[in-house]
Amino acid sequence: MKALFEKIVANFVELGNNISQNVGYLAGFLGIIAGVFLVAFVLEKLAQKKRGVKEKIFTTRKIAMIGMFSAIAAVIMLFEIPLGFAPPFYKLDFSELPILIGTFAFGPVAGVMMEFLKIVLKLLIKGTSTAFIGELANFTVGCSFIVTASVIYDFKRTKKNAIWACIGGTIVLTVFGTALNAIYLLPAFAILFHKTVDDLLAMSPLLETNNIIVFVIVCVAPLNIIKGVANSVLTMLVYKPLSPIIKGTDRAKKKDKKG
Repeated sequence: MKALFEKIVANFVELGNNISQNVGYLAGFLGIIAGVFLVAFVLEKLAQKKRGVKEKIFTTRKIAMIGMFSAIAAVIMLFEIPLGFAPPFYKLDFSELPILIGTFAFGPVAGVMMEFLKIVLKLLIKGTSTAFIGELANFTVGCSFIVTASVIYDFKRTKKNAIWACIGGTIVLTVFGTALNAIYLLPAFAILFHKTVDDLLAMSPLLETNNIIVFVIVCVAPLNIIKGVANSVLTMLVYKPLSPIIKGTDRAKKKDKKG
């Protein structure tokens, strides 16, 4: 316990140094986060209006569950799986699973909050080795998936629509994540690690190419498809039985029966 505390303190100090060295970049990061929150808020309100309901964006129970799911996601994020077809700096994790479950239960704003808290907790536990570039990518790509899926599901909460929501979220995740890598991430990582983009492309175990479009289609798109499909399938399997417990409706029904 003491070792863990000391590690968190050390990561916190390192995080402070990174923030002081990258103030402009971090300000842009926070601006993107604020923008995503705003979009999620507007879409959630539109979905509520379409369903004819009026719910608070945050309640005491929602806040507690957001904290719990964020912590679970942050822990899961620490366990990354390397993929044989992609360079070693691309790894798969399933941290979107608890967030997608929580987002289906509580809406897109809660999902964005969970993505944000997951990143904050990860930074405190492990720090950053990419000057926040990797964390920004994880946040924006994760939000592209969970916000799309939760908004589609929020407009019509049926099992069939949940399947379409997962399909839509996976498509957006794949397209957005692949494009983000080609346009921003690979050039940014090349600058950060004092390499050229061609150096990064050469790390692919599957193909030899200096074409960044071919690279992201072969190496990045499959990773995002696997991530989206795996998280979607697992969510569809566990969400229904967990939903009453997450929302507290199971407890409410038991109280009604007793009364």
